[in-house]
Amino acid sequence: MMAKPNFVMIVTDQHCASWLSCAGHPVVRTPNIDRLAKRGVRFREFHTASPVCMPNRASILTGRYPSVHGLKYNGCALSNDARTFVETLANAGYETAAIGKSHLQPFTGIPAKRLKDKSPDRQDNEAWKRDFAGLDLECPVHYEPDERFQFPDSYYGFRHVDMVTGHGIGCGGHYLQWLRKQTPEWKRLRDPKEQFGHNYSVPQACRTIMPEELYPTRYIENQTIDWLKQKKEQTNPFFLFVSFPDPHHPFNPPGKYWDRFQPEQFSLQTPISAFSTLAPPLAFAHERFKAGGVADTPQEAFAATDRQCLEAMALSAGMLEMIDDAVGSIIDQLEAQGLSDSTVILFTSDHGDYMGDGNLLLKGPWLRQNLHHVPMIWSDPIGSRGEIDVLGSSIDFAPTILGRVGLEPYFGLQGRDLLEDVANKGGRDSLLIEFNDNVPRLGLTKPARTRTVYRKDGRLTVFAGEGYGELYDSGLDPSHLSNRWEDAASVDLKATLLEELSVLMAEAMDESPRSFYRA
Repeated sequence: MMAKPNFVMIVTDQHCASWLSCAGHPVVRTPNIDRLAKRGVRFREFHTASPVCMPNRASILTGRYPSVHGLKYNGCALSNDARTFVETLANAGYETAAIGKSHLQPFTGIPAKRLKDKSPDRQDNEAWKRDFAGLDLECPVHYEPDERFQFPDSYYGFRHVDMVTGHGIGCGGHYLQWLRKQTPEWKRLRDPKEQFGHNYSVPQACRTIMPEELYPTRYIENQTIDWLKQKKEQTNPFFLFVSFPDPHHPFNPPGKYWDRFQPEQFSLQTPISAFSTLAPPLAFAHERFKAGGVADTPQEAFAATDRQCLEAMALSAGMLEMIDDAVGSIIDQLEAQGLSDSTVILFTSDHGDYMGDGNLLLKGPWLRQNLHHVPMIWSDPIGSRGEIDVLGSSIDFAPTILGRVGLEPYFGLQGRDLLEDVANKGGRDSLLIEFNDNVPRLGLTKPARTRTVYRKDGRLTVFAGEGYGELYDSGLDPSHLSNRWEDAASVDLKATLLEELSVLMAEAMDESPRSFYRA
């Protein structure tokens, strides 16, 4: 095994596991991501610790559940005190860099210490007092001047940061500072009123006038290539985090990528008509849709017609193909510099999308496989090849990467070393998925608090305070169309999974800092 390999970790945003051609998707084209899979291991059963952006991104970097690392729902910030595996690598001599989307802090423009609350000082009402210094570095205000905004020496372990915030033509951060210097037309290119007309009816579809060469995906690709070029004569190993904001909505693939796919090429695998029982959030979304209502925010799941779902699929596939082209450029650059034989390339996503499941789009408190089942490819110059069914979670990246380097994992890590599981043909039988929300959505009476135990043969989800739960038998119902929570014939499966969920939640206790007995 090579000593201290380089790492390039590529992360997409809102990308279902099945949306790769190497995963068998009949329409999507991802030849370059497929190249990674051929050179390494594709995990067929990889899942998120949380099915939303910020909590799961923090879980990726810390190796800990959201209930433990503290970034429990979107709009919070990961504490500066949180240890990340990137910091451990940096302390061991690695050059560390993040290019693209981070989303470990809010980028709403609302400073963390001024969240809406009845109290003039929110801290008066909080159980924990927090130091908010340095937890607003992704806010737009820092990127308004023309001069490049400089990050601290270490941003959660990253020594170099090239920030991209937001999505689509509305992306900000260092990208926006760069865009302003490229063209005097930058405001018009971003103006929703200036975009091309089109005949798509799905909400948030946008045929952008933004040229491909100025679109955030291309910016991230080029910045990554430029950074790698500087490593041609490297002396230290590096860890490079490359994070694309797509194929997340809005649905706005630029240029030729708009017409890459047609809605007629796709099909709904689980339309609303396929469900034998309707979960309350699913029923609420469709009742709102029938009444002419829309989602409360651009980020909330909404019901859509078959046609609208197919349109979203076609446009998402276009955005994904642009990402795949960028991945190809990154692979080619590593090969051109002779770095491919010393570099581990990882590919994953922070979460998925309903993508037409139950005629829903985006994401929400109703947990489905499309939300928590994400791609995971470990492309290593040495080691295993092929596809495996080892059950993996976002919390496993930290111990796996540190194990590959040969570094001692820090105390409090909650994941597993997946390479050991692959080598031993073992692994876990079940995993925990947490979801917390800050406002009620999709008809729930309070902000969602759900805990899920997932196994290959079934899934159980508990909704705190709603008097409602979900139970699915994957053997009898692989698409999870029939909720067996109240099914007398499934009482044994329910009892087994409830016990397993209790154990997983007990094991998820934060054991750091460790206490010591003093005589």
